[in-house]
Amino acid sequence: MSQYLLAVHTEAGGGSHEQSMTPEEMQSFMGKVVALEAEMKATGAFVFTGRLHDADAATVVRPSDGGLVMTDGPFVESKEHIGGFYIIEADDLDAALVWAGKVVEAIDAPIEVRPFFEMPGA
Repeated sequence: MSQYLLAVHTEAGGGSHEQSMTPEEMQSFMGKVVALEAEMKATGAFVFTGRLHDADAATVVRPSDGGLVMTDGPFVESKEHIGGFYIIEADDLDAALVWAGKVVEAIDAPIEVRPFFEMPGA
């Protein structure tokens, strides 16, 4: 089994979408997420998940003249940012893409799927 990152992309300030949900819509949304994560856990695909603060909360650390420079983030000026992620285990990319599709259906946001690099001999 290989591990894959399912990166959830959101628009800058995307938290406002959830803030505009009615209590019923939020309950439905969270029900879908809880059911998805329960399915992932039941099949052994679930490794870890996390939600991130908006990109404007980021700090970027860069090398500079033998030292470090820290600046307010995000690293890339963009309309979309990673808002959260799942780390899953799957037999192959096709299986990871099936999980990505389920995440898209549950949260209605784009998902980027990337395999973790496996160091030969490690």
